[in-house]
Amino acid sequence: MKTLSFLARLCAVLAGVILTAITLVTCASLIGRNTIGVTLVGDYELTAAAAGAAVALFLPWCQLRRENIIVDFFTARASVRTNALLDRFGALMLGAIMLLLAWRTAVGGISAFRSNSTTMMLGFPEWIVYSAMVPPMVLTAVIALVQTARGDFAEKGQ
Repeated sequence: MKTLSFLARLCAVLAGVILTAITLVTCASLIGRNTIGVTLVGDYELTAAAAGAAVALFLPWCQLRRENIIVDFFTARASVRTNALLDRFGALMLGAIMLLLAWRTAVGGISAFRSNSTTMMLGFPEWIVYSAMVPPMVLTAVIALVQTARGDFAEKGQ
């Protein structure tokens, strides 16, 4: 679990760096547009691409810390054992869904690569964004499946 924890932290830090960079680009574009009438071409495209990658990069950390949204309205009065079983089942389902999403995202990236799909303004290859999203999705799935197998949710609250 230590290796998975390190990789999840690395993904989260990378996501933070990406979001910080895109925030600076957006600020520069807005300041330029509102002061001297010059904007950065393709700032919206960069924001969209970076946001997609950053969201995927935050997923492993969220799963590791069990900070995903949990609705416990129906299980608030259930026993500790029942809640533990439901947590494991939820982790199993998330792991399966993340593997499915990783597979389909990889297929989409391959399709974008083969068709040379690019953004309109910058001509930025779209497959790069897809390829940046697949590894953190797989990592999220692995973390969830390890949590399912071990019942290990130790990162909660740390």
